[in-house]
Amino acid sequence: MTDFGKIFIVIGVVFIIIGLVWGVIGKLPGDISFKKGNVSFHFPIVTSIIISIILTVIFAIIGRFK
Repeated sequence: MTDFGKIFIVIGVVFIIIGLVWGVIGKLPGDISFKKGNVSFHFPIVTSIIISIILTVIFAIIGRFK
């Protein structure tokens, strides 16, 4: 398997993990949510920060083994 193939597998696994975690932590305290009438807006800032930290750790670990 080429390095390009391994990268796609890792990215796929990361997306699967994010999909599973997103249902659990999609509405954390600190996420911005507005609802006015029939219009709603949700910006998951804290969730995005947590996912960014998790991905940074994962890629740092993968980088050490490469």
